[in-house]
Amino acid sequence: MLALWLPIVVSTVALFFCSFLSWMIVRLHENDWLKIDNEDRLIETVRDMNIPEGNYMFPGSMSPAEMNSPEYREKYKSGPRGTITVLPETNMAKNLVMTVVYFLFCNATFAYLASFALDNGTDSLTIFRFVATVALLTFSASYLQHAIWFRSRVVGHVIEAIAFSLIAGAIFTLLWPT
Repeated sequence: MLALWLPIVVSTVALFFCSFLSWMIVRLHENDWLKIDNEDRLIETVRDMNIPEGNYMFPGSMSPAEMNSPEYREKYKSGPRGTITVLPETNMAKNLVMTVVYFLFCNATFAYLASFALDNGTDSLTIFRFVATVALLTFSASYLQHAIWFRSRVVGHVIEAIAFSLIAGAIFTLLWPT
């Protein structure tokens, strides 16, 4: 696995740059988040409620028994239903560093798995197929499951997952030790 340090680092940098392009230039996620009409009223209400940072569902329940109560069922049926995340102030530098660490961890994992499955003399197509497949599973699986339950938009994330997997596969193929 130590022989794969170069594809790990190069792929990490390439994926970070691709992620930047996806968000800032191509704007794949431009329609992921909608603006609420009269958001000032919502912001003021949430501020007045003094809700701590965290993820919340409404209507919410603390137990399965509460979810089965007539009061909860009526509240759920009459709507609205949704989720809200109360975030801390964004620390862009910290988030960018965490993104690099995430890509580094993913690429190190790809290298770890590839080091067990592939030999130094493995042909290029096999290397590409293996790394790209593992990368596609890594970059798409958890987000797709989340979207099933919480109805978040997935188009941009699926496109990114495919692009990320092809980039990682190509870099590992080109830099694979002979």
